[in-house]
Amino acid sequence: MKLLEVKDLHTWFHTSKGEFRAVDGVSFDLDYGECLGLVGESGCGKTTSALSISKLLPKEGYIKSGTILVDGIDYTALDEKAILSHRWKDVSMIFQGAMNAFNPVKRVGWQIAEAIVLHEGLSQADAMERAGDLFERVGIPRARIKQYPHEFSGGMKQRAMIAMALACNAKLVIGDEPTTALDVMIQAQILELLEGLRRESNMGMILITHDLSILGETCDRIAVMYAGKIAEIGTVDDIFNNAMHPYTKRLIGCFPNINADRSIPSGIPGYPPNLINPPCGCLFCPRCDCATDSCVSECPPLIRVGEKHFVACHRTEA
Repeated sequence: MKLLEVKDLHTWFHTSKGEFRAVDGVSFDLDYGECLGLVGESGCGKTTSALSISKLLPKEGYIKSGTILVDGIDYTALDEKAILSHRWKDVSMIFQGAMNAFNPVKRVGWQIAEAIVLHEGLSQADAMERAGDLFERVGIPRARIKQYPHEFSGGMKQRAMIAMALACNAKLVIGDEPTTALDVMIQAQILELLEGLRRESNMGMILITHDLSILGETCDRIAVMYAGKIAEIGTVDDIFNNAMHPYTKRLIGCFPNINADRSIPSGIPGYPPNLINPPCGCLFCPRCDCATDSCVSECPPLIRVGEKHFVACHRTEA
């Protein structure tokens, strides 16, 4: 049995102009101990997919249809009261922007211990002891559990967020751009820490980012999202060395190649489609330089092109 199975997920948002199809027919799975990267432009549905899995959507958002199985349990069938017993114990999140994730008037150690008391019923003293252990596990001195968020650097806050995600020994940890606003050296340390914790605990992990370059050393597979759908999914080698979707190729082309001639990387012209009233064909078609007539009229299905490699492109079918 897979740790996570997302099947034909549709997550929409109520807006004054209509229903916004933030996630529209996404399917993927994850094994125990595996790391999957979700990558794509801002607004492509990465974070909404993650919030759907943990059922932390804002009030305007809702899961219209689809199935989310975590360790065999259908999360889409659970109400808010039922999901509380699974959140943080089965699925936890490292939220984007640790700078503002902590309550500024509560000690950081207690904010972690509070989740342990709530979900595992430990006494406050025992929960604080475990919080100290977690601090040491992520490279923060135990004594700092009594300090406030303003006394932590950006990198230390991010490590504390990781400690919070590990507080109840979750089977699946979702990192929503966990290295945002950190300098390159601290980014590398955080990613190395996450990789070590994953292998040590055999937990599943989903890393969300708009930067393909940070996933190569961390993930086993990568899913490229565009306009609420998966454009391509495969192993790291599939994506970096055998990309088949035009969008994936353009994303990779946005990064400079130190082994090639010096040149400014090309961007991707145009803008993503309106997801309140999306076109009927391929959503990337208006920005694609190799579109055909079928791309305008038909949305391509996600088809297998390798053992673990799937692509949604009409030119692949040909």
